[in-house]
Amino acid sequence: MNNAELLVQILKASGISHGFGVPSGNVLPLMEAMRAHDLPFVLTAHEGSAGFAADVMGRLTGAPGLAVATLGPGATNLATGVGDAFLDRSPMIAVTCNLDVAQHGRRIQMYIDHHRLFAPITKASLGLRQGSVAATTAEALRIALAEPAGPVHLDLPEDVALAPAVEEMPTPAVPQPPAAPDGAAIAAALAVLRRASRPIAVIGASAMRMADVGLLRRFIEKHDIPFASTTMAKGLIDEAHPLSIGCIERARRQIQRRFLQRTDLVIGLGYDTVEVEYEAWIGNIELLHVDIEEADIAPSVRLASDVIGNLDNSLAALSDAPAVDNGWKLAEIAAHRDAFQSALRPDVPEFAPHQAIDIVRKVLPRDGILTFDVGAHTHQIASQWTAHAPRQFLITNGWSSMGFGLPSAVAAKLARPDLPVVCVIGDGCFQMTCGELAAARRLGLCLPVVVLDDRWLGLIKVKQERRQLPVYGTALQDDEYRDPPEHYFGVPAVGVRDGPALRCALADALRATGPTVIEAVVDADHYSETVFD
Repeated sequence: MNNAELLVQILKASGISHGFGVPSGNVLPLMEAMRAHDLPFVLTAHEGSAGFAADVMGRLTGAPGLAVATLGPGATNLATGVGDAFLDRSPMIAVTCNLDVAQHGRRIQMYIDHHRLFAPITKASLGLRQGSVAATTAEALRIALAEPAGPVHLDLPEDVALAPAVEEMPTPAVPQPPAAPDGAAIAAALAVLRRASRPIAVIGASAMRMADVGLLRRFIEKHDIPFASTTMAKGLIDEAHPLSIGCIERARRQIQRRFLQRTDLVIGLGYDTVEVEYEAWIGNIELLHVDIEEADIAPSVRLASDVIGNLDNSLAALSDAPAVDNGWKLAEIAAHRDAFQSALRPDVPEFAPHQAIDIVRKVLPRDGILTFDVGAHTHQIASQWTAHAPRQFLITNGWSSMGFGLPSAVAAKLARPDLPVVCVIGDGCFQMTCGELAAARRLGLCLPVVVLDDRWLGLIKVKQERRQLPVYGTALQDDEYRDPPEHYFGVPAVGVRDGPALRCALADALRATGPTVIEAVVDADHYSETVFD
């Protein structure tokens, strides 16, 4: 057994089920080891997509995702997906396959210092060397899974990959949760909660990695507290819950901000400010921060108390305390929720994105998974979509990179082949990543891809308009609409221009044996009204 095979066996033992990447000659030893030891290598169209896919595998499986690239340009391409895992807190092992050790540091074709490249966007960047491959890989897995989770880069020189393994298999990495919170902090938090008359909880991305997310609902229902969520945390409690007020800081954000000003205490539950900083919306309201890390806040934020440590322990302790009364009425919460959702759906003469999104929500089964991309449609979907359970709603909000939607859908379907998966992306995102349709087709994935075609980089166009700048450089096409081609890379494509056609096309696509592209022509003029207001 060589070191590449040893590496693969350690990764498999940690729960990694797939690796995503683009090969080169230097990658071949690792690819052969993956073939020989049944760790499937998924060929993507771009290394950035491999990183996005690995990020989502980490989110959905709990084991680190695996992304693989060659040196130089392969590594720089991969960096976009690795940065995504870093700011979205997803466990990942990113492997770059490199020149022989003796060639490092020389002026040789494609060579760069990978460790300097990945240092700012990983938790650690480690070199694999003869005699320490097993120990280094075990340490990489431990670091990736430790909270806050994130990517670790491993650099694998080709001569090290091919050298005979001289180490035994290490003990699989067992993630150690954060320490339990201090009892005094729990007592102080309860005192703050007892003196509040109208508290509101806001659930954030750290809560996605709780061992028992049911503790969130237990806390909310024990104290009868209305709750909102950040974009990535949607679905940790069913958003159909009567205490839900929806997502904050996306479309129609001012309506949510005004409602939040009715509270006298914001309770941040696993609130990671990488999604949106507290000071963007909290105003002069007191904050009770419950998370794995201390709050990253501006001096203007009034921090009343914090509970730092294992979120499961914190939520269990706060839920075990006697119930605290407050002045909220369900009718008030329901009235706000209805007004918010109505404002997201303005009356428009043409087929609009919000109508298309509602159709996708109705057709996709309740337990289905939605992945989507970054742009104006992100704001609309985040506010409008009802997520019913954890890990059903996949987006990047810490890194917020275009190109996430389609590769994340491929990974989601591989991770959960038992569940329906639908990808909704803008036409700009589709232009970036349409090559990943070929990967979905090779894998035989039933994967409807709904492209919201409005001809523009919509989010940037809206920003230009709001800043009273000329609309320039954001048009994706100038000619009149026409039906899409019969296929992209062998993936059938169909064009729709109204709700009934989209409903039928999506229902058919969910019954197909492979991917389908549905190009939905929409009029997105209402984005300028809903996205930032």
